[in-house]
Amino acid sequence: MTEPNHSPDRLRADQLSALRAELMHAQSVRGPVLPFGVPALDDRLVDHGLSGAGLHEMAPRSAELTDDAATSLFIAGIAARFAAKPGANVLWALSTFDLYAPALEHVGLGPDKLLYAQGRRDSEVLALAEDGLRDGSLACVVAEVKVADQVATRRLQLAASDGGTPILLYRRHRARDRCPLAQPSSAMTRWLIGSAPSAPLPHAGVGRARWSVELVRQRGGNPFQLEIEACDDQGRLALPAAAPHRAPAQDGAAISAAA
Repeated sequence: MTEPNHSPDRLRADQLSALRAELMHAQSVRGPVLPFGVPALDDRLVDHGLSGAGLHEMAPRSAELTDDAATSLFIAGIAARFAAKPGANVLWALSTFDLYAPALEHVGLGPDKLLYAQGRRDSEVLALAEDGLRDGSLACVVAEVKVADQVATRRLQLAASDGGTPILLYRRHRARDRCPLAQPSSAMTRWLIGSAPSAPLPHAGVGRARWSVELVRQRGGNPFQLEIEACDDQGRLALPAAAPHRAPAQDGAAISAAA
């Protein structure tokens, strides 16, 4: 009778196979989808929005402060809309507390929605984020790190699926000449965000901020790039309107894009 093969290599292969199967299941689980409300974005996303039980990665297009700020606000606006219901909270985990609260509130993420968790290093931040995801009581988790390998992102995706909670992983620049998204990842979507020139105004002043939004990768779909107008006070984006047809925004509401 043939003895079963219990060699270390065989056991490791079996463990990897089981982990891949678990990850594939986790990536197939889609929580409630959060649409952007901009057809030019939603129609190009496989889920027509962001899965509420998945990992989504965002990184600045460059190490410049303007791109860093644009990415922070892009993430904050998404988190604000995930937490739009009364009593919903967002956990923001980070190692360096450099967030500017008034700017977050300007895109709809006020202090009544935010819980902060600070770790000394990236590994602690990732552990805090994973615990928050598995708890299942949060509307969204945001984590800021410079280093997150494929094992770490796999764990976050599994935790997001188990807890039915989305995570927005902010990949900070480690080196000016290397894209934070260069490493493989188990994320469902991966984004590069940069600042873009505002539209000229017919009078003195600065127009609504614009961002360059590039979806570098999405599971089951194609990449794309768009220029959009920055979040309003409820975290909503908009497509730039043609200047002759631009309508004034009222109470910070987004200008809806024509389908």
